[in-house]
Amino acid sequence: MSSPNFDGLRVLALESRHGKELAKLIASYGGQPTVAPALREVPLESSQTQAFAAGLIGGQFQMVVFLTGSGARALITIVENAYSREHLCAALQKMQVVARGPKPVSVLNELGVKANLVAPEPNTWREVLQVLDSDANPQSVRGLRVAVQEYGTPCTELLEGLKVRGACVTTVPVYRWSLPEDTGPLREAAKCLANGDMDVVLFTSAVQVAHLFQVAAEMKIEESLRSSIERVVIASIGPTTSERLRSMGLHADLEAARPKMGLLVREAAERSAEVLREKHKHPPLDFLHEIGSRMAAASPLRGVLRRVVDFATAVVNSDSCFVYVLEADELVLKASKNPHPEEVNRLKLRLGEGITGWVAKHRQPVAVARNAFHDPRFQFFNELPEDRYEAFLSVPVLCRGRLVGVISLQHREPYSHSKREIRLMSTIGFLVGAEIELARLEEKSSQLSDELLSRKVVERAKGILQRESRLSEEEAYFSLRRQSRQQRKSMKDIAEAIVRRQTERSQKGRRGP
Repeated sequence: MSSPNFDGLRVLALESRHGKELAKLIASYGGQPTVAPALREVPLESSQTQAFAAGLIGGQFQMVVFLTGSGARALITIVENAYSREHLCAALQKMQVVARGPKPVSVLNELGVKANLVAPEPNTWREVLQVLDSDANPQSVRGLRVAVQEYGTPCTELLEGLKVRGACVTTVPVYRWSLPEDTGPLREAAKCLANGDMDVVLFTSAVQVAHLFQVAAEMKIEESLRSSIERVVIASIGPTTSERLRSMGLHADLEAARPKMGLLVREAAERSAEVLREKHKHPPLDFLHEIGSRMAAASPLRGVLRRVVDFATAVVNSDSCFVYVLEADELVLKASKNPHPEEVNRLKLRLGEGITGWVAKHRQPVAVARNAFHDPRFQFFNELPEDRYEAFLSVPVLCRGRLVGVISLQHREPYSHSKREIRLMSTIGFLVGAEIELARLEEKSSQLSDELLSRKVVERAKGILQRESRLSEEEAYFSLRRQSRQQRKSMKDIAEAIVRRQTERSQKGRRGP
């Protein structure tokens, strides 16, 4: 059996703390590593941690749960800033100490404290609760005062599990996760993924997933990233990271047998070539799977339509793709493969007009292999170069039997669409209809919510102006509108500034001179 090897594949790692070591490991397995740190740990030392230190030394807790090695070390340092190591060790030895895996165990060993209970692999919150429920735990947590060292973000499932079991829980956050101070490498990594310039991506923590897509959203490439990342090998360090991927509509192609970085890299080197072959072997199946998985993920309408274009042009390699959406009694061009910004939202067709309108009216696909512009149903727009393309495939987009829109593919040269391609495109039309409808409803709901919020802010600002400047309601409204025009800002922005100033004055007044 050959040894694991990436064979020159481009491998992206988002690890921060052990980035250099991970890059060397990837290279040792024949990969081309790119490391883009996706997070940094921001220490927190607050009254909450100080209160924990006092409570720990004072015997207020019967159990303490350490979830991470770095968090355990940070918490111990905080306690030692106020109390001696001897007092800390004595306090911990009087209570049950629980560790979520080997890293906090190692820190406790350095301190000379033995963990009473250690959660087994894969070291998630589930294993922490399991070990508490097991025979290894001599006493129930019911009625116990339990301190939980948090890391990055609260582990709500663990906290809820402890509370359900009757524990009185105190959370002790010692650091939070933030984006790196220099997000340049992460932005470049997001761009490379969106452009298809990576073959493998390694996720070694759940927060890396969130931060990658946060940066992509800021760069306005989130939808391209979502589409492209399905074509690379997605490797996950363990169940928690895989869960985060699933929550965002993605699927880990491989998960490390044990939550170790070295094992993750080895297994990725061993299996990536095979995973990529399968993805490239059955691209239509991959895209149909992606459509289904995305129905569980919320996306704006523009992003949904962009993905429809990606799906369609991946299934049938065409030179052009138009997506029309039915609005009232007209089909409106909403997205296209080739850039037509001047035509999107402007080009409209009546039902029955042109081949696209015929498909919409009759709700049947149409495939024309050559001379599409000679088809009696064809209509020239004299504005689009696609008017002279030879081949044409158009399918209806339906939801619960209702017309939602039409997907039209065109080819510069003659092209005979196979029955399989026509069926695949028709299937896409059936599947994406519900997603487009849902995105439209969410967009309308969001608009209504924004309008309601704007009205509330404007009404509040009007009230402030009426009280402070002794204006009538009408005068206060005209004052807001005048400021909006003068400053070239929306009335909502002006109103928010007025409310913010009033809030700041109130807070200063409460604090006193």
